[in-house]
Amino acid sequence: MSSLNLQESKTVPVSSNDHSSDIGQEAEPFLYERSTPGRRAIRFPSWKKRRPISGWIPDSFLRKKAPPLPELSELDVVRHFTLLSQRNYSVDTHFYPLGSCTMKYNPKANDRLCALPAFAKAHPFQPDKTIQGLLEILYDLERMLSEICGMDSFTLQPAAGAHGELTGILIAKAYLHSKGPEFSRRNKVLIPDSAHGTNPASAALCGFDVVTVKSNERGRVDLEDLKKHLGSDTALVMITVPNTLGLFEDRVQEIAEEVHRQGALLYMDGANLNALVGLLRPGDLGFDIVHVNVHKTFSIPHGGGGPGGGPVGVKKHLIPFLPEPRVVKTKQGYKLEEDGRHSVGRLRAFFGNTGALIRAYTYLKLYGAEELRDISEMAILHANYLRVLLKENFPAYVDQSCMHECVLQPAGLGEVKTLDVAKRLLDFGFYAPTVYFPLIVPEALMIEPTETESKQTLDRFVEAMRRIAQEAKEKPDWVKQAPHTTPVRRLDEVRAARFPNLRWKPNKEMRDE
Repeated sequence: MSSLNLQESKTVPVSSNDHSSDIGQEAEPFLYERSTPGRRAIRFPSWKKRRPISGWIPDSFLRKKAPPLPELSELDVVRHFTLLSQRNYSVDTHFYPLGSCTMKYNPKANDRLCALPAFAKAHPFQPDKTIQGLLEILYDLERMLSEICGMDSFTLQPAAGAHGELTGILIAKAYLHSKGPEFSRRNKVLIPDSAHGTNPASAALCGFDVVTVKSNERGRVDLEDLKKHLGSDTALVMITVPNTLGLFEDRVQEIAEEVHRQGALLYMDGANLNALVGLLRPGDLGFDIVHVNVHKTFSIPHGGGGPGGGPVGVKKHLIPFLPEPRVVKTKQGYKLEEDGRHSVGRLRAFFGNTGALIRAYTYLKLYGAEELRDISEMAILHANYLRVLLKENFPAYVDQSCMHECVLQPAGLGEVKTLDVAKRLLDFGFYAPTVYFPLIVPEALMIEPTETESKQTLDRFVEAMRRIAQEAKEKPDWVKQAPHTTPVRRLDEVRAARFPNLRWKPNKEMRDE
């Protein structure tokens, strides 16, 4: 048997010679399929001896026949959900090289502090004087983010990165309207072709026309193409730093000068801030607005839709337009305050994803300025380590040093495509990287190892990628049919997207249809 010990306690197959690969894990049955008539998790005293059910519930609300619910013991239910949980991929159990997502390990101390009763049981309508500790944390977090990013103030309201984009664009729009008709008529937002898809979506949602700016052969913003589109109708230019190719925009200060010369604002998508903390500050580069994905950079469990946080920082001239309420510090203590004159208003119910924000605060308190710089440098080192070791079979789209992530392309793998490589990685116990993004890169594999992974883990990942490249040349069908060891094999993704089957039906019901 040919195998590779890719996890400390799990040996997984890497070759079609291993027949156990064809079997894989059995799919966990649905609760309905586990059901046995008459089985119960709990039994209640019979009501029939005291009073018929019609005496409790009017006949018009009674069912004519019992609903087809699964009948299971408590052990059946516990075992079912425990087994499902053990088959999940998570940062606690697997390496997540998910580009542009910063799936770093989340220290458990953050969760413990967030769960303290004074935080976890706080009610949004409590008087300010009863939540002084919580307000102080939020106030201090704003100050810390302002210092890290070189901005003059922050709002913590946005619930995620895209929500932060929406907030930042609304602030820009309110600011331009305040400057009179000449500026309020500006209707264009310029966005590079390598941007996250939420950038143009957020701009369009705010009523702007989106103009795409080309990337040059170096993978950066084409400054000449940007100048061609910049004008008196430009409201905002949105740039991701580092960009989604994992490259630093080394002409960003020239871009800032051109943007401001035209009277427009410069926005930084801070989703990739994990490469910059302690090394440089967006505000010092000329950005007017920046959003920070605290669930990425500052280590908050995320995925599956939340929780998250997308605080937005601004320069001094934009502070009056920040969302409200805001936490302010007075001689009597901390309080939530609303002014209402220029603010874009409330961006969500209550104040923000406070649980996520407490985790970010704890993370920042655990590390000093020097350690935060070390974290960014280690993230950069890890990405370049993988880029160099994988160069033979997966060269970088732009062959030069990267920041926190690298975008690779399969080379010489014949009919095996990026999706096949990603699916095969699942058999090795690794979560798949981001694939086919950014859109300007054919067959893109975007890999972000983060700073928290060990060299041993990175080496195992490199070995798995090299084995897959070897398989692609010798037995391509084996790779194209992957994964082989997961409970569910490869799906027909086109059919699943066009004809989603979101409801399990009993066999009899399916036969009747």
